[in-house]
Amino acid sequence: MIYQPFTGKTAIVTGSANGIGFAIAQHLVAEGAKVVINDIDPAAAAAAVTKLNAGSEVHSYAFPGDAGDPEFIKRMVDFAANITNSRLEMVVANAGLTEFGDFFDFTPESFTKVVNLNLRGTFFLAQAAAKVMKAQGSGGNIVLIGSNVGERAYMNLAAYGMSKAGISMLAKQLTLPLGPLGISVNCVAPGATLTERTQKEEPDYAGTWAKLNPNNRVGQPEDVAATVAFMLSPASRHITGQTLLVDGGWTSYGPSPFFLREIAEDRPVTNGQNNTTAKAAEAIKLKQMVS
Repeated sequence: MIYQPFTGKTAIVTGSANGIGFAIAQHLVAEGAKVVINDIDPAAAAAAVTKLNAGSEVHSYAFPGDAGDPEFIKRMVDFAANITNSRLEMVVANAGLTEFGDFFDFTPESFTKVVNLNLRGTFFLAQAAAKVMKAQGSGGNIVLIGSNVGERAYMNLAAYGMSKAGISMLAKQLTLPLGPLGISVNCVAPGATLTERTQKEEPDYAGTWAKLNPNNRVGQPEDVAATVAFMLSPASRHITGQTLLVDGGWTSYGPSPFFLREIAEDRPVTNGQNNTTAKAAEAIKLKQMVS
């Protein structure tokens, strides 16, 4: 028998036309949920829904638009709350924007883009969904998608890292107003994950991160999806306000790809740290890894 803990429940998953978001939606559909697919690109959202509704039953619904816009968020939540024979009890704030840039040159325009989607969108999606869950009186589960970069510094991602750290704190803060209502709020923080986007960023993305992660593998979208599904399931009913890293152990030990690249090319390490005996020993080890 297929385990379907989400039958009769609706989920909103923002940024879910592809990558991690699509994997989360696919996992939830397989476990019985109705899923609202959100993406800024209407064609991409429609294509994702076509894949998820490949059978005879309608499992998913496209609702494209800007997940950083509070007015749009209200319309999307209202749509999800009115899907027949189902209740909105699950929300995954997955939509996010990464903007690389040197701290000294980072522009107000780039900063605003990152904060509007990552922080404002996440906050107001949680707020709008929680209002519906409160009115229903049946509780619910909210998962915010953070990042390992919200836990550990990473070169040229100051604004992004700040926004993701803020999302982790939001999960803690929301335990106070939402806990008494039976609504859990947690943050799932992926590390390096092989998606369509990350493959374009780095030709050997999987190979690079397999070297950097202590478990010797790169993350897959399904790794994050399974974790999110657990956080949405009855099995996690006594977990709230937590941030769970899904990063192969990178935040515990792994160096950055910048560090690895500099060592491989016999260049001085310029990651804002002085070379030390320990750093030299690490350099020898990393040279062996990439040789």
